[in-house]
Amino acid sequence: MSDWQLTETFRSSAGTVRWDRLGPPGQDPVVLLHGTPFSSYVWRAVARALARRHQVFVWDMPGYGTSEKSAGQDVSLAAQGRVFTELLDHWGLGQPLVAAHDFGGAVSLRAHLLHGARYRALALVDPVALAPWGSPFFRLVGAHSGVFEQLPPALHRALVREYVASASGPGLHPAVLDRLVGPWLGEDGQAAFYRQIAQADQLYTDEVQDRYGELDLPVLVCWGQDDTWIPPERGRELTARIPGARLEPIDGAGHLVQEDAPAQLTGALLEFFRQQG
Repeated sequence: MSDWQLTETFRSSAGTVRWDRLGPPGQDPVVLLHGTPFSSYVWRAVARALARRHQVFVWDMPGYGTSEKSAGQDVSLAAQGRVFTELLDHWGLGQPLVAAHDFGGAVSLRAHLLHGARYRALALVDPVALAPWGSPFFRLVGAHSGVFEQLPPALHRALVREYVASASGPGLHPAVLDRLVGPWLGEDGQAAFYRQIAQADQLYTDEVQDRYGELDLPVLVCWGQDDTWIPPERGRELTARIPGARLEPIDGAGHLVQEDAPAQLTGALLEFFRQQG
């Protein structure tokens, strides 16, 4: 489980970003965005499969995974949308294919609608895109993040493990769960975990959700049918708001579709991207 490493760095407006690319140079580019509280690690199986036909770009958002975590850091959706636009420019990608999960879905939508980022096609995987969002736990922590930051490390670790584990339908391998929880442990990791929740304001999707009808590009919406974090009904609603969008239900998968059904998700993405010529 230690073979997923991001070897490149980029100094963004919100801190140093770790990133990497897979696949042969010159192939059709695909960019993958992770959600919260995850990292690019969740895309590892899908990224490696896509890299047989594409050059695949992966990154950890500021405040996540192996990217910079610091006190006072802006890790909001507003900041991440700007950072993604900066990264696309840094990579020299004019109109890549994009696949975005959870919070990353909102990041990709904001970057496109508010910051002029252009994509040839966009695949949204169980995205945070429509109000209301946030589980009762998420809202509780957001309202009392300062208190939760002071939890004893053992209690914090148990809380984060239970929370992350609940994103999977069939359940996560213990080594995978350890890898997903790891970035949030220790003094810096614990503070970063509650920081990203405290800054996750629904305002940032309210600013764009009435503009989804303006999307003028191919859009695929994939949704785990056992998602308990964001119900599948939200996927149908989102698809109806986007002109020409297609919904791809993924049976047997919870919110973490990349972990629960990587083969089905990879197949859906490959077919969708192939259709874009």
